[in-house]
Order: sequence, then C-alpha cells, then structure tokens
Amino acid sequence: MITKLPRWVWSGAWVLAFIAGMINVVGLVGFRHQAITHLTGTTSLLAAAVAASDAASLVHFTLMIGSFVGGTVLSGFIIQDSTLKLGRRYGAALLLESLMLCAAVLLLQRNSDGGIYLASGACGLQNAMVSTYSGAVIRTTHLSGMFTDLGISLGHALRGLPVDRLRLRLCIIIISAFFSGGIVGAFCFFYLGYSTLLVPAALTGLAALIYGLRSSRRKPSSKAT
Repeated sequence: MITKLPRWVWSGAWVLAFIAGMINVVGLVGFRHQAITHLTGTTSLLAAAVAASDAASLVHFTLMIGSFVGGTVLSGFIIQDSTLKLGRRYGAALLLESLMLCAAVLLLQRNSDGGIYLASGACGLQNAMVSTYSGAVIRTTHLSGMFTDLGISLGHALRGLPVDRLRLRLCIIIISAFFSGGIVGAFCFFYLGYSTLLVPAALTGLAALIYGLRSSRRKPSSKAT
C-alpha cells in the first residue's frame, strides 16, 4: 500500500503519461499503424512473424523491442537507481528523450522506420526513468497495470475491504493523462502530421529545464517531499 508520494511525482506522472499517449497515437495513425509505447502487442506480432517466416517483419519487430529495451538501458546508465528521488539525473534523461523525439520527427517525415525505433527508445527511456517509490510501481507508457489496479481497488471496495486510495488516485491520474494525450495527439496529427511529436519533445525539454532548476535549489541528499 502506498503511504506517501512527493508532490512532484503526481504532476510528473500526469505529464509523462500525457506525453506517452501522444506518442502512441502518432504511431497508431502513422504509416505503420503500430503502437509505440508498450511491447505486448509488438511481441505478439513478432511471434506471428516468426510463425509466418516473415523475415522483414521479424527484423522490424525485433528492432522495435530492442529500441525500447535500449532506452531502458540508457535510463539505467544515466540515473543508476530505481528509486524516485529528487536530485537524481532525471533532467538528463528527459533532455535525451526530447532530442530522440525531435530526431524521430525528421525520420518519420520520410516514412523511415528509424523514426519509430527512436520514438520507441524514447518511451523505454521514460518508462524506466519513472520506476519505483515507496512500493508503488509507476509506469507511464502503458495502462494494463493501471487498469488492473483500478479493478482490484473497485473489487475491494465492493467487498468492504480497505482501498489504497493513493494507488487508486495514481491509476486515475495516469489513465486520464494517457487518454488525454491520445486525444490531443490524434487531433494534432490531423493538422501537423509527424511534427506532432515536437509537442511531447517540447514538453520533455521543458520538464528537464524545470526539474534541473528545482533540483539545483536542493541538496542531493535532501529528502523528497
């Protein structure tokens, strides 16, 4: 059960889930019509490609998964810890995500799969960056866990059992943000095409700047509140 979460985690989780929602919908409405932010469907497509001996699809889906995992590796290398704590190098990770999304736009505008791989890597970086705090597993690029926890909470409520209200609140925040990001992303894609990804790129860049300014005002050893 979650006992506490710093105030900056709530706002950060919403913004990052919103960003992931935008990125994912661009992948779905783009030339590949493929999800970017999570790997469940991609892994199934990879399995289907193996069964069909479709070499081209096998390579593509392997690179999709590898890019996402590569992003998580970058996060682990940069942040070096799975505990959310103000003062860690989240600013550097956010800035790198922003740059990856900007580069992805240039490639996607040429209908290059390289843009999808960069966007996937950016999502892996983000998902790994927001990991564990006080026993709360926070994931901002996919919703299966959030919907599962939401259902469990509702089931407990129906049985009259204690409900982890902070966990429930976190689920609602991430689900609503991801959904909102999808709406905005689809709307923007109609007018901007792949340049829509410049919006999450700008948001991650701005988040990196804000985080860096706030972090610099506090000692790294200070306790997050």
